[in-house]
Amino acid sequence: MVMDINEIREYLPHRYPFLLVDRVMELEQGARIVANKNVSINEPFFNGHFPHHPIMPGVLVIEALAQACGILGFKTVNKLPADGYVYYLVGSDNVRFKRPVMPGDQLRLEANVIRTKRGIWKFQCVASVEGEVACEAEIICAERKVA
Repeated sequence: MVMDINEIREYLPHRYPFLLVDRVMELEQGARIVANKNVSINEPFFNGHFPHHPIMPGVLVIEALAQACGILGFKTVNKLPADGYVYYLVGSDNVRFKRPVMPGDQLRLEANVIRTKRGIWKFQCVASVEGEVACEAEIICAERKVA
């Protein structure tokens, strides 16, 4: 294990119910990250999406991927939210959903750096469950100093 939840909380400003990365298993600074999100029926969004057929909203799968990207960015440049920095999700391209994510699934989040320039990062991302692709996307994040 590379990062547990306590270290993840140092690198992401998100908190319940919006912290969507539970563990980082692999991290190669400036290159790639592999993380997990354990999907539980206790997630608050399942109350309304959908009560009789619970599915994790696609936008939250994208958000989980973006959070993994943020961890990779922060670790690469050796900065923390506590230092006054944040990674914003600023874009997504070529998003495709291939299968639903449901309670009990362990969502594997993978991101590879495509390029970075002046605080703008582009990642190739895949979210999968048991080796089956749930979502593919290119995600763009921007590192910014908050006032």
